[in-house]
Amino acid sequence: MHLLKANDFVAKAIKDKLGNTLVINVCSSPGSGKTTLMQETGKILKDKLKMAVLVGDCETERDAVRIREAGIESLQIVTGGMCHIEAQMVYQALDYIDIKGLDLLFIENVGNLVCPAAFDLGEDFRVTLLACTEGDDKPKKYPRMFLTSELMLVSKSDILQYLPFSVEAVTQDARDINPDIEVITISSLNGEGIQEWCDWLLAKVEEKKAVAVA
Repeated sequence: MHLLKANDFVAKAIKDKLGNTLVINVCSSPGSGKTTLMQETGKILKDKLKMAVLVGDCETERDAVRIREAGIESLQIVTGGMCHIEAQMVYQALDYIDIKGLDLLFIENVGNLVCPAAFDLGEDFRVTLLACTEGDDKPKKYPRMFLTSELMLVSKSDILQYLPFSVEAVTQDARDINPDIEVITISSLNGEGIQEWCDWLLAKVEEKKAVAVA
């Protein structure tokens, strides 16, 4: 069986297993702030939702430890050098977290704007972080990632004023590729945009539950 077809088969099994749990695949380059965002999101939502995070990295369990220290259930997926998570890894990881009554599952993908774009992990939405330190030319350099994302988070906005980065330009480039992509500018350090991001998540959780009931 073709690799991606086999992956899609397992992705469907993930959807079936998780039922009405909202699944978010969080992608970015290395160092864009995914783990810090998970920590800050947890602080706001952990008393409102049952949530968990699967964290992908080539090596170490450091990010999962950080997230657990914030009070969120987290499991590290060590890919052993692989530059992305595949659906089979997620499916196996579900046996090691408490999915009963789970409202929200984040899959923090390996830092990479190329390979993760090709692999469905059974997610409802793909969210891509783009740090302003990376430059505003990334959407058109890595178009598939932005084409397949429902939301772009422009991160590290607390240092935006010091960088040659245009939120307007990066938004336009992303929407040239994907006219429907939503954009939120955030900073996990000063809190800009974090409540808007959490409100977006809460709305998506409620939408999925409503569909399941209907």
